[in-house]
Amino acid sequence: MRMIRPAGAHALLLDCSEPADAAQAALVDAWRAELWRRRDRGELTAVEIVPAASTVLLDGLPDPAATADLLSRWAPAVAAANDADGAADRTSEREPGEVIVPVDFDGPDLSTVAQHWGVDVAAVPRRLTSTPFRVAFCGFAPGFPYLTGLPAALALPRLATPRPRVPAGSVALAGPYAGIYPSASPGGWLLVGRTELVLFDVDADPPARLGPGTRVRMAAA
Repeated sequence: MRMIRPAGAHALLLDCSEPADAAQAALVDAWRAELWRRRDRGELTAVEIVPAASTVLLDGLPDPAATADLLSRWAPAVAAANDADGAADRTSEREPGEVIVPVDFDGPDLSTVAQHWGVDVAAVPRRLTSTPFRVAFCGFAPGFPYLTGLPAALALPRLATPRPRVPAGSVALAGPYAGIYPSASPGGWLLVGRTELVLFDVDADPPARLGPGTRVRMAAA
């Protein structure tokens, strides 16, 4: 059951932490899309709508109590949250389109991923390029996208000891997510490839190339 919590004088936190399973990401994405749609239609006043792993933050609310009452009466279409056809039914002016990410699959952890998945190394890129991903939320570093779409059974552990420096553009896997490092930084995800796509540009509008809701396809470069 979702919970609505106050988060300061002008913000609310929509908690979707139950159920704690793969459906959680679909629920968060469904709420993100529904709230964007409601804002576009003038039914919701919020400066920021920020999804995370199990929550959605609404900030800049003139009347949080009134908004909480609205939230308690809205019900997004959760079943279609990660489905391309369902996405069309909840179109928002802000809903991003699909982005193709060219990837050189030459990461140092390809064999480790293959071992965890019980496949040969060549099967890892095939799996990733055939998976329709969606950006669930951004975090860790500006423009770092957490991509959902892989089956829960393929979730991977992080490295026991993080690397002190992961190159910008590294395509990586950890837990149930795929991700792409927008800049060089320490990191403990398993590296499977790299892309030349610029993910964060402070002068761009929006700065993050892969924002929440963006559909992503990886393609062998």
